[in-house]
Amino acid sequence: MIRPNDKKLSIVVPVYNEKDTLAECVRRVLMVKLPLYRELILIDDASTDGSDKVIQEICCEHPSVPIHVVTHPKNQGKGAALRDGFAHVNGDIVIIQDADLEYDPADYPRLLKPILDGRADVVYGSRFVGSEEKRVLFYWHSLGNKFLTTLSNMCTNLNLTDMETCYKIFRREVVEK
Repeated sequence: MIRPNDKKLSIVVPVYNEKDTLAECVRRVLMVKLPLYRELILIDDASTDGSDKVIQEICCEHPSVPIHVVTHPKNQGKGAALRDGFAHVNGDIVIIQDADLEYDPADYPRLLKPILDGRADVVYGSRFVGSEEKRVLFYWHSLGNKFLTTLSNMCTNLNLTDMETCYKIFRREVVEK
């Protein structure tokens, strides 16, 4: 049972024409066993494929889960969707979850651990590290990513392995800054 002082997790899901994967994505997000209260923030960035109807169905199917829905009347891009989603965050920790199921919510416990243990303020996932199965990337996309990651690391003095990181998890204070 989750107590009032327990950490809260906000899962921000930008949605643009994701009707075929969105419901399954939310189902998988809610299936993950976590010692955290969670809320979903779904941002429909002017989808034209019926994603808005899927969002309505999700809200009806999960009445016990706090779900905040933000709707853009005009497509503004993923960055704007995330900014608007962040404005509705109530949790202590924020995860960005793409609705296309490219990344598996079953990874949440492992990714959250450094933050929950107090060892990190931010955790970035990487498609290039680890021994688990990975989605196959096109050769030129992979090569371009490695080049851009190296360039980014040179400019920022960081040591990322995947500049276009998959999962992004933050303490709320980091998002607010």
